[in-house]
Amino acid sequence: MSLWPYTVFLLLFILLTSSNANNEQRLHLKRLQRTHQSNSPSCYSQKSKSENGATILEMQHKDYCSGSVTNMNRNHQKQLIVDDDIRVRSIQASIKNIISGKIETLSQTKIPISSGVKLHSLNYIVTVTLGGRNTTVIVDTGSDLTWVQCQPCRLCYNQPEPLFNPSVSPTYHKVVCNSSVCQTATGNSGQCGNDLQDCNYVVSYGDGSYTRGELGQDHLVLGSTSVENFVFGCGRNNKGLFGLASGLMGLGRSDLSLISQTFETFGGVFSYCLPSAEAKSSGSLVLGGDSNTSIFNNSTPISYTRMLANPQLVTFYFLNLTGVTIGGVAIQDSGFGKSGMIIDSGTVITRLPPTIYKAVKAEFLKLFSGYPFKQGVSILDTCFDLSAYEEVNIPTVKMQFEGGGEMEVDVTGVLFIVKSDASQVCLALASLQYDDEIGIIGNYQQKNTRVIYDIKQSQVGFAKETCSF
Repeated sequence: MSLWPYTVFLLLFILLTSSNANNEQRLHLKRLQRTHQSNSPSCYSQKSKSENGATILEMQHKDYCSGSVTNMNRNHQKQLIVDDDIRVRSIQASIKNIISGKIETLSQTKIPISSGVKLHSLNYIVTVTLGGRNTTVIVDTGSDLTWVQCQPCRLCYNQPEPLFNPSVSPTYHKVVCNSSVCQTATGNSGQCGNDLQDCNYVVSYGDGSYTRGELGQDHLVLGSTSVENFVFGCGRNNKGLFGLASGLMGLGRSDLSLISQTFETFGGVFSYCLPSAEAKSSGSLVLGGDSNTSIFNNSTPISYTRMLANPQLVTFYFLNLTGVTIGGVAIQDSGFGKSGMIIDSGTVITRLPPTIYKAVKAEFLKLFSGYPFKQGVSILDTCFDLSAYEEVNIPTVKMQFEGGGEMEVDVTGVLFIVKSDASQVCLALASLQYDDEIGIIGNYQQKNTRVIYDIKQSQVGFAKETCSF
């Protein structure tokens, strides 16, 4: 998972139009006047609905629930990118440990999914009901355990919502140590607490964040769909880059994830459309239903690629990247199709193997020429000063996958706006350190795309969609 503290910096109006046979996208730059905004209650009472048997939850950027929206200085923006880089490096280290055997144990619904900007992150949030109360959590396909901060809490970060109190939930009960549920979740014979009853858990994330507590079970409501005895983490000791969200929803592939726990209900199918980082933008998390369901608002047909099997890395969703086009020009590199890439809703910036990134960067610079260069920011090394321009034409970026799957990167996902006056923007792609590391497709490039995960059919689908709820 990738947790990246982030405060609104995108003060540009972005308008997408087509030109040059769809090989360019127009980015119209216009400053927006933003004023101080108080906490928005709607961020913590997001909408849900059911359509054609699907449960739909609204999604938003989590930073949009933090209150004030202010410009961020360059040093802070740089730190945000550094934090994301720390998280990705840790993923690579964890993957190597797992492969080498050094493993640490531990119906259909459509839900609104929202930008996390007000909760200080470029991650996305949904609101669910746990134990009878609404809870706002980060959506993460790279994690398995769903957890929330619980009281009494020994160490908790600040959150606008009240802490979850298991003692007042009539449907809550502990997961007993040495039970089959505890053993499945933590491995071996379970992690027993001091009273030899609690099933303890510890999850450490790549950016230094962590959550510790005991496992519990409670009644979970996703839109209009109820899930009985849902296993989750009751976090008593939590610290890190979670912004102001109350916890995290794990949509990974292990037995503990929400997708696995609800497999009989939703059939292992879910999808999302991640909105852009605009204050009132919202997308949707759809749980269940046919992967070709009519409830999507996609503007292009869904194209599919198979999930790669990786028994050593069961949490992640792997795809085979076979090509990239920039402005309609196919990038030539021998690295395509040789190893799987992770697609992740928690990582922000897409990471490419060095040789592929070098080729992509070179072609982008050929087509996006004539603009003054700017110093790079951390992992982002291809930067420009666009402050003198009203609008620019940006080459269309498309990613091709095995079997004909294709994802066109939305215009909002091609350039990363470092400064709100457009005096510093960067190509929103970065290079891994080494070619043998595993690439990651981040959420910044997935915006305004319907991404469909069908575990039963072992496939992932893509279609263009203007995210709205």
